[in-house]
Amino acid sequence: MAQPFVLPDFYVPYPARLNPHLEEARRHTKEWARAMGMVEGSGIWEESDLDSHDYALLCSYTHPDCDAEALSLVTDWYVWVFFFDDHFLEIFKRTQDRPAGKAYLDRLPLFMPTDLMAEMPEPTNPVEAGLADLWRRTVPAMSEGWRERFAEATEALLYESLWELDNINEGRIANPVEYIEMRRKVGGAPWSAGLVEYAAGAEVPAQVAHSRPLRVLRDAFSDAVHLRNDLFSYQREVEEEGENSNGVLVLEKFLGCATQEAAEAVNDLLTSRLQQFENTALTEVPGLCLEKGLRPEECAAVAAYTKGLQDWQSGGHEWHLRSSRYMNEGVDIGPSRLDGVLGTSALDIRSLFGRQAASRLRSLTHVPHQKVGPSLLPDFDLPYPLSLSPHHEEAKRLSLDWAERFGLLEDIWDRKMCAGFDFALCSAGLDPDAGLEELELSAEWLTWGTYGDDYYPVVFGRAKNLVGARDFTERLKSCMPLEDPAAGLAYAVAPLERSLADLWARTAGPMSAWGRTQLRAALDAMLDSWMWELHNMAQHRVPDPVDYIEMRRTTFGSELTMLLSRLRHADALPEEIYRTGTVRALENSVSDYATLLNDLFSYQKEIEVEGEVHNGVLVLQKFFDCDYPTAVSMVDDLMRGRLRQYEHLKEYEVPMLYEDFGLDEEGRAAFEAYLRELEDWLAGILNWHRTVRRYGVEDVHAGSGTPLLRQGPTGLGTSAARFASLVTSRG
Repeated sequence: MAQPFVLPDFYVPYPARLNPHLEEARRHTKEWARAMGMVEGSGIWEESDLDSHDYALLCSYTHPDCDAEALSLVTDWYVWVFFFDDHFLEIFKRTQDRPAGKAYLDRLPLFMPTDLMAEMPEPTNPVEAGLADLWRRTVPAMSEGWRERFAEATEALLYESLWELDNINEGRIANPVEYIEMRRKVGGAPWSAGLVEYAAGAEVPAQVAHSRPLRVLRDAFSDAVHLRNDLFSYQREVEEEGENSNGVLVLEKFLGCATQEAAEAVNDLLTSRLQQFENTALTEVPGLCLEKGLRPEECAAVAAYTKGLQDWQSGGHEWHLRSSRYMNEGVDIGPSRLDGVLGTSALDIRSLFGRQAASRLRSLTHVPHQKVGPSLLPDFDLPYPLSLSPHHEEAKRLSLDWAERFGLLEDIWDRKMCAGFDFALCSAGLDPDAGLEELELSAEWLTWGTYGDDYYPVVFGRAKNLVGARDFTERLKSCMPLEDPAAGLAYAVAPLERSLADLWARTAGPMSAWGRTQLRAALDAMLDSWMWELHNMAQHRVPDPVDYIEMRRTTFGSELTMLLSRLRHADALPEEIYRTGTVRALENSVSDYATLLNDLFSYQKEIEVEGEVHNGVLVLQKFFDCDYPTAVSMVDDLMRGRLRQYEHLKEYEVPMLYEDFGLDEEGRAAFEAYLRELEDWLAGILNWHRTVRRYGVEDVHAGSGTPLLRQGPTGLGTSAARFASLVTSRG
């Protein structure tokens, strides 16, 4: 069968190396697979399948430095995970039997107890038998924290197979953002990252395991692994198996282009994710180690883990070039590679130049303050009606008085400007049923968040003062004590601190300990996301598309405002329901629609006036090397896709969620109310953008004469920032 496209030139900057214990791993894993019942009689594999797939070769390339025992164990894990994938396909995907597939998956976590003394049920099939054996052999060497993380990644890999099954049942192709997020889980690369910790003897220290830099390393690694696999497996998955979950197919449909063009676009995204990995490893991880005060051996573990993920990329590519499982006929291993040196066919010197280098160059050479003209806006056919609280005008007056009282209208904003922003109008649409007190508090949170988002680039971004920004961020966090919310008022000094301490005391004070912890985590994440923006500004770097979309949810404050809505239903709904993939997908779809909407309205303000690099339209311009109108059209298509996903989730997955959690009539009514609030959220945000004095041509240029740009901030504690701004302007 002819290949559907020519494989593109891959970005592989590091050579693959081969573990010397390959043959021992091959012998061991064949015996192990036979003992578990995976070959001869399983109905899934014959011995010839296992030999041709050669998972020992995969693991020898992806884990080149571990000893023979660790290599054999890791190889067994990969045999198990690939067998599971083929077993689930044959038994449940081909028959489209979702209830039986879910019952099958529900048993598997029982074979991964974090308590080493816990008993397991008796295995009933090769997948259960293999998992039970592997768990017993692996977890004694690892900490409880690692066990929890690895079990979570394994469960995600298993359960998200239902998502693929549902898409096959419905004949549905995901939108690009949905696909990337779900592919991480079902594709298993986060799970692979856990095995890197084991094989490299480099368990990530607990205090940084959930930090942004380590999460980005893991996610960028995962995305690159999966996108590479999609290119090599397109023929088998799409043409032979009828799969809809393949990145080439997703972009083929989204971009409306030929398969070859879609393959090139997938490879461009793969390159971008690898370059994101490199940027994070070199510019964020060292600072994280210093900030958290890691001991030398802990820093060495983080470095070994990072190197292990890097080895996996090059080794995984080498294996795809050789495995019979994938489309790899006619792959060029010509003179641009280091011929005759084992393991270097993956190192292609061309990948350091050409298309891959051009994409990196575009992200670092954006010319700020280009004249772009009025923001181009598509037709927003949002299907949700707008409702407004009758308390809008009074909440506006009270929130303006509050901002003035706390000093937020003395430097980068004045009262007239803030009145034009009319955050109370936004709150009135977000929550049309709110009373006056609740609406005022909501408007003041929006005022504080937008002020902070404006403040950080002006005070710290222009001066590239990351150290000062980090210190100030820590001071803001100290204004939000968990034990006694009102205690933060005593330590607040600058206007942004005092206003936050006031909001925190009034909002967190009446909350439960659990709600307070959730609110603090959301605010910490938003503050850290402002640091991420400053980090990119210091590099003058337009973000990678995936990193941008995922961080934009936090910089926009989506997680914070959605959390406040969610907490209203805390008594009627189980806490666990909000951690499900369905709810996360609902919230992410709505959030992405809103953040991209904001990017469309704010394009002229951010690109022409402020010289920003954080705008989704600009991100797509740089990534696809296209003009402004084309990028606007692509953003519009992506927004529509996210809205269709939200409606799809409501129709198909929410009813299954009700069944899975056994929600009664009251619980279902509470969840329906939560969904209506998400829809109010979108309607209110669209109305606010169309109405306020912030994004129109006359507004963005009038802003250039405000105190914001005329003299810099003047609030208490900002003298150093004013001096830095003065020096920068003279430079």
